Amino acid sequence: MNFQAILKQAKRYEKEMTRFLRDMVRIPSESCDEEKVVQRIKTEMEQVGFDEVRIDKMGNIIGRIGQGKHVIAMDAHIDTVGIGEKSNWDFDPYEGFEDDTYIGGRGTSDQEGGMASMVYAGKIIKDLGLESDYTLLITGTVQEEDCDGLCWQYLIEKENLKPEFVVITEPSSCRIYRGHRGRMEIKVSVQGISCHGSAPERGDNAIFKMGPILQELEALNHRLKDDPFLGKGTLTVSEFFSQSPSRCAVADGATISIDRRLTDGETPKSAIEEIQALPAVKKANAKVEMYEYKEPSYTGYIYPTETFFPTWVLDEDHIATQSLVEAYQNLFKENPVVDKWTFSTNAVSIMGRHNIPCIGFGPGHENEAHAPNEKTEKAHLITAAAMYAAIPNIYLKRKEQA
Repeated sequence: MNFQAILKQAKRYEKEMTRFLRDMVRIPSESCDEEKVVQRIKTEMEQVGFDEVRIDKMGNIIGRIGQGKHVIAMDAHIDTVGIGEKSNWDFDPYEGFEDDTYIGGRGTSDQEGGMASMVYAGKIIKDLGLESDYTLLITGTVQEEDCDGLCWQYLIEKENLKPEFVVITEPSSCRIYRGHRGRMEIKVSVQGISCHGSAPERGDNAIFKMGPILQELEALNHRLKDDPFLGKGTLTVSEFFSQSPSRCAVADGATISIDRRLTDGETPKSAIEEIQALPAVKKANAKVEMYEYKEPSYTGYIYPTETFFPTWVLDEDHIATQSLVEAYQNLFKENPVVDKWTFSTNAVSIMGRHNIPCIGFGPGHENEAHAPNEKTEKAHLITAAAMYAAIPNIYLKRKEQA
């Protein structure tokens, strides 16, 4: 395999990748509203010569190159978060900007840049005749920002899509990432008794009952399990809701949402039990449970799931990890950084739930995700496209040698 030819082709397509990425950015595509950007991706896949392009019942787009027996997938979620407070942006988040180094706009790093590089990796494979005994599936998946991994629960459980491994193209600063913590969305609820606000002693204020629980949760965060590779488990209270008959009454209900990040060895059961064991939770007779996600996709399809997203770690000597290391070394004549993500990805379902190996490599930087003035580097698009084009044949070579 001629690695310099791959890199040359990737550089050749910089303008096309930039144009495609900017087109995607211009199409607002928050979770459950991705139809227009999916159609734009479909057009690009067809124009560059994918062998098959289809959209499944949930609304995920799947492009295929080749028809060999070894099935490899590369994934980018193509939904984005919202723009937040627009005054925090120095430019229009949907029109974006472009200079010699960067492309700016919502989704450039997280993670439509990965989609642009994958599509043109397919073009490079076609240009250079790199098809072999593999089937490469390029997936543009939906609802990840709302419920990471749900799209792949559907693909695996309903579409029976079970590749030998999956490259996750979330932003990794063009480093190889082989794991991240899992997470849960937990709800804690307390009940009170309402009464007129002029005589609060007649009632039982649910907001006051929640107060000690909040303090104990903050303390619990500091003593959660640590892991030498993935780091420490964490929790934070992300939402607070209350209910009352009026602003002149004692609150008779209060609920908080907890974002719980799970390190290696922690489980949903252990995370729930830690909260249930808190003295303030017991005293308030609070209810602790996981949320359920059951929002319809843009096609109207509903695939309910508990909001538990498992931890995953791929061994450093796994064939998928080493295939990416070898591809990087051959293309760029240096050793890559092998590390982990801080945030969560679709791998929570692919490997976390279904034990299909995942390995990460993507353009853009993790700290750009969900932030104002989001941007990615044009050079990263080139690097990622070259990697994605080279990975399948290196994997096949290693598979034959094993």
